[in-house]
Amino acid sequence: MRDQRPGAPPRTITPSEFTPLTDAAAPRPAKRRPLRALLLIGLALFVAALAFLLGARSLQLVIDTETAADADLGGLALPFGGHRYLLWPGEYTLRITAEGYLPLATRITVNNDDSQTLSLAPQPLPGLVSILSEPDGARVLIAGEAVGQTPLVDLPLAPREYQVSVQAPRFQSQSLVLDVEGRATRQRLELELVPAWAEITLDSAPGGARISVDGEEFGETPATVELLEGERELLLRRAGHAAWTKTLAVVAGQPQDLGVVTLERAPGELYLKTQPSGANVTLNGEFQGQTPLTLALPPDRENRLAVSKPGYTRHTENLSLSAGESDERSLTLRPMLGEVRLRVSPENALVRVNGREVGRGSRTLSLPTVAHAIEVSLDGHATARQRVTPRTGLAQQLDIALLTLQQARMAGIPPEITTSLGQTLLLFRPEESALADFSMGASRRDPGRRANEVLHPVGLRRMFYVQTTEVSNAQFRQFQGGHNSGQVDGQSLNRDHQPAAQLSWQQAAAFCNWLSRREGLPLFYREQQGIITGFNPSATGYRLPTEAEWAWVARANGAALLKFPWGDNFPPTQAVENYADASSAFVTGRVLNNYNDGEVVSATVASFPPNQHGLYDLGGNVAEWIHDVYAIPADDGRPAIDPLGKATGDNYVIRGAAWTRAKLSELRLSYRDYGQAGRDDVGFRIARYAE
Repeated sequence: MRDQRPGAPPRTITPSEFTPLTDAAAPRPAKRRPLRALLLIGLALFVAALAFLLGARSLQLVIDTETAADADLGGLALPFGGHRYLLWPGEYTLRITAEGYLPLATRITVNNDDSQTLSLAPQPLPGLVSILSEPDGARVLIAGEAVGQTPLVDLPLAPREYQVSVQAPRFQSQSLVLDVEGRATRQRLELELVPAWAEITLDSAPGGARISVDGEEFGETPATVELLEGERELLLRRAGHAAWTKTLAVVAGQPQDLGVVTLERAPGELYLKTQPSGANVTLNGEFQGQTPLTLALPPDRENRLAVSKPGYTRHTENLSLSAGESDERSLTLRPMLGEVRLRVSPENALVRVNGREVGRGSRTLSLPTVAHAIEVSLDGHATARQRVTPRTGLAQQLDIALLTLQQARMAGIPPEITTSLGQTLLLFRPEESALADFSMGASRRDPGRRANEVLHPVGLRRMFYVQTTEVSNAQFRQFQGGHNSGQVDGQSLNRDHQPAAQLSWQQAAAFCNWLSRREGLPLFYREQQGIITGFNPSATGYRLPTEAEWAWVARANGAALLKFPWGDNFPPTQAVENYADASSAFVTGRVLNNYNDGEVVSATVASFPPNQHGLYDLGGNVAEWIHDVYAIPADDGRPAIDPLGKATGDNYVIRGAAWTRAKLSELRLSYRDYGQAGRDDVGFRIARYAE
């Protein structure tokens, strides 16, 4: 090799000495065989795959979802499309996920069958439902359960069909079926509620009359007022003028113009009382009631007043009052006397006449020729009571021998009895009360008074028992096992302790005879081939209360007659009976304003406080069948004693309000209805004579 540097002398490469290694000393290189290794690996994989295929089983997963599902099988599994796998027998962990469904994790077992199918259904997520209404604040019920008020946003509901009801005060309820998709799908339900009222326009001559509807004030005339649909009692009042009433049939969305109502001049008012009280009063020949009472006199004219009471001289006179004028009169009636001789034993017994002491022992009394209550008492003896009506010019003698307490106990009549069905009946002795004689019906001046409530005098002399509660479904079904009181809008009337309803007068009377037979009592009602054809007034078997008895136990309160179960003012201020109210508006369509007794339909008997005589639900819950054939009473002023009415008729009296009633007229204790067939708001209670 030559040196390439400039000027450098040429260099020569000299070969070095080389000595080769011997064969024994030099190692022999190893021979590499890559192809053989690959063949061995491939053979092993083939054997493993063949072993897997020979031992594997086919598994088909059938997944029930609306959206695509992913399946994850823990362990060795060979997928080959459509959720089909090859895998060995054994246990595996399976996890399935799909949009809109809850993840599904489970353990599965693959057995030795060649081909296997496994069906799985993941649980869908709830749907998200929004419910809106116009106006807002409507009550929403889903499947009968309250879920809140509109607007409701993203309410989670399981996928299925639901019955949805939307309710709002003063609007018509709406119901529909909602199909919830689920899988977290959002659904929106928008409802525009239809008003449940109509505009009523009216005026009066003269104007400025106060407007009242069902006891609620609505301003003065002229006016346009919004009234809820249904039957409404309209009342106009103005000083110096007579009240004007009208029953309106209000249809939602249909306005009415009543025009101008001409108010008549108010009658004069005369407050009349007598000594003694309880005298019958007629005005211009028409019976008005019994004293003390307030009379309405046609203004600026002569009116003929007549006052009479058995045993007293009749008083008559002519009188007049100006329009709106008030006056007060007090009359002392002159008695017609008769002689009564009392022979009393023991001689030291105290004698009272109409509650007033007259001395001890036997004596002769000069008394007005009317019925008198004679009472003889002595310590250690049972008090004896008798009624006597003296006669002018004819002396009468009464022998009264007192019994010892032991004798009286043996002969006494129990104040309370219990039937074989467990019903409790209380004893009533009206002839010993201040209202043995009283007026049934209502004055024409009574707001809400109906034409069939004619005033007429009655008297009660016989003692009688009345059931404390209405007959329940459980009690009636012991007579007719298949009886069904039904339901209203899904609200049951058929529970054991609700009052029996949907039964006719004939069924109620037949129940009374069945119970009498069961207890060995004489039947009150006469029957032919299962039909009631009359009655036996002397029988002491079970029966329905007479109308006079019902009116007495409902209205008699000391010496006064109640107008409503709670008193004389309307509306009630607290829950005293079961009426149509806010809690039942969507069922009845009627509402007693500002009243809520918490019951949608009929309540369990005795759910509310008893009345002044210890009787439950007499003025509400369900109306009640009465014994009497329905008729319009005569107003001739002649008192009827223990009236029972005709033997048979087409219709029978119904008394008392019910869970379907809300109007002033219907809630009064003098309200009368009638019918013969069963209704969902009419039941009954039983009664019987004590002797």
